[in-house]
Amino acid sequence: MPKLKTHSGAKKRFNLTKTGKVKRAHAYKSHILTKKDAKRCRRLRSETYADTTNVATIKKMIPYK
Repeated sequence: MPKLKTHSGAKKRFNLTKTGKVKRAHAYKSHILTKKDAKRCRRLRSETYADTTNVATIKKMIPYK
């Protein structure tokens, strides 16, 4: 069977934990931060897990992680 290509965008955005969960960063943290209050920016800083409905798709995109 041939090697699978890793999705370039996905490899930058997602990581797998030891238990197989998919870690991701929050959105809306890159620009226009002046109108967002400090509490919101702090919450966006922390990592979270991808939704279970998307996990299978993400894992196909990053087969060797």
